[in-house]
Amino acid sequence: MSYAGAVFLQHVFYLKNTIQPQGCYMSRRPSVIPGFGLSLGCAAFYASLIVFIPLAVLFAKAFTLTWAEFWKTVLDPQAIASYRLSLGAAFVGALINLCFGFVVAWVLVRYQFFGKRIIDALVDLPFALPTAVAGIALTALYAPQGWIGQWLTPLGIKVAYTPLGVIVALTFIGLPFVVRTVQPVLEELEKEIEEAAASLGANRWHTFRRILFPALLPALLTGFALSFARAVGEYGSVIFIAGNMPFRTEITPLLIVTKLEQYNYAGAAALAVVLLVFSFILLLLINLLQHWSAKRAGG
Repeated sequence: MSYAGAVFLQHVFYLKNTIQPQGCYMSRRPSVIPGFGLSLGCAAFYASLIVFIPLAVLFAKAFTLTWAEFWKTVLDPQAIASYRLSLGAAFVGALINLCFGFVVAWVLVRYQFFGKRIIDALVDLPFALPTAVAGIALTALYAPQGWIGQWLTPLGIKVAYTPLGVIVALTFIGLPFVVRTVQPVLEELEKEIEEAAASLGANRWHTFRRILFPALLPALLTGFALSFARAVGEYGSVIFIAGNMPFRTEITPLLIVTKLEQYNYAGAAALAVVLLVFSFILLLLINLLQHWSAKRAGG
């Protein structure tokens, strides 16, 4: 076939896929990846198999209990104490990561210094480190006779086997989520915008508040949400440093594991549902804040 004939057939194929029989252009452009229906079906099937079906089974298992049994399980004083510790420590740890994660991301993006690549790689260490190893390492550091704990104990600061130790563990495992979420956004921000603001008389605080912070807010909220969600479900690194004392340092995931060891699967599922609902509500609020901030920035 000649080149002109090939070009003609290509144009015919294009018109066939973009023009309706009535001569009107279709509102949807042809997809780059063929088989949209098949791709959507595979994606929905995979998401259902991995996420939706397990969550549905979790709710179904929890509600094999009667309403009286369900509320008795989830409102047990020991369970409420574990909610308070798990959610409170996760929230505090996520707030700490929100502040210091932003600082770490800022330093890694805006400054050049010796050992930068090593520090950048160490940020991802909590991702790769087994949680049990992290728990043992933190306990060795912050125990009363540990490398750091031996200096804190004379000051009256006890970290290991206290709620403070739980916060330290959850902060450790949640830091990469904030750094890796904020870092790409910082890299895309052009320094010329800050220089233009400075040339117009804006000081550093006004430049950050009016230019940088609105652009970084969605990424900061996303990092906070990911860090919080990761901390709520953390188990391995916490049980070593917490001491696991009921009503003091017992987290909800440990209480769930305890009920599983007692073959109380419905009770464990009920506690898991409570954590899931709390996490979903927080993530929903953060998504609403992200939508509001993006809409405000666009408007």
